[in-house]
Amino acid sequence: MKPSFAIVGCGRVGTALAVFLTRAGYRPAGFASKSLSSAKRVADMVLSGRFSDVAWDITRHADVVFVATPDSAITETCRSISKNTGFAKNAVVLHCSGALASSVLSDAKTCGAWIGSMHPLQSFASADYEINPFKGIIVSLEGEDPAVEAAKKIATDLGGTVVNILTEAKTLYHASAVVASNYLVTLLELAVQLIGEAGIDRKDAFHLLKPLIEGTLSNIGKVGVQKALTGPIARGDVKTVKTHIEEIGLKKPEFLALYKTLAFYTVDIATAAGMISESSKQELKKITI
Repeated sequence: MKPSFAIVGCGRVGTALAVFLTRAGYRPAGFASKSLSSAKRVADMVLSGRFSDVAWDITRHADVVFVATPDSAITETCRSISKNTGFAKNAVVLHCSGALASSVLSDAKTCGAWIGSMHPLQSFASADYEINPFKGIIVSLEGEDPAVEAAKKIATDLGGTVVNILTEAKTLYHASAVVASNYLVTLLELAVQLIGEAGIDRKDAFHLLKPLIEGTLSNIGKVGVQKALTGPIARGDVKTVKTHIEEIGLKKPEFLALYKTLAFYTVDIATAAGMISESSKQELKKITI
């Protein structure tokens, strides 16, 4: 028999966990939220009669507790539950934050519970629960061994692929995800702004750039990040980079610092990949600093 579970915080992540854990055969012990209507909505979705706006009334009956509140509320929520003896001995308490380590749940240990984090590397922007958002994605785990083992089984049953990360490096793990997702948007905005100066309408810009983007991602998959680098810096073409800097300075000065910063660190990639000479490296560093 699979473990029972409780969800505290019935937003999109909490709701997705409730729906797909139930479908995977886990037994819902109940659902709690500051909004009683939100807790009831999720309970109704999985045909459970247990819901409350008092978290410890629900959590003390569960083998596994997910604290799926906003990041800013995780520590205090866990503390309140612990003070009210709301975790069963040897229960597993998990949060799903990408930014916070499992240590923010340390109050649960006073009840004899095990703590960990289980972060789905996925955006939960949709409220469509017909398609499993956990299927085929990476789920990152860290924390105490019993919690990590339980989370590994849960993530696998949800259809995810598990990777273990270091607790002390959780913040940098999250920063990596932000760079890969959020800052990719920023980078593409820069590309759209620059190509707009060439007379390309904004609504057409992405579709024009898309084959280049997809080709680059494909090359990264085949040969790795560093070896996938192409373009003027990979060729040691100082003159072209210098021209870019001059033109951006004249026509899009608000993006000059960003372009130069990107170019400065791209020189390091080209150097590490053995693409450019020491003299080209020094010249490129000098004009992009």
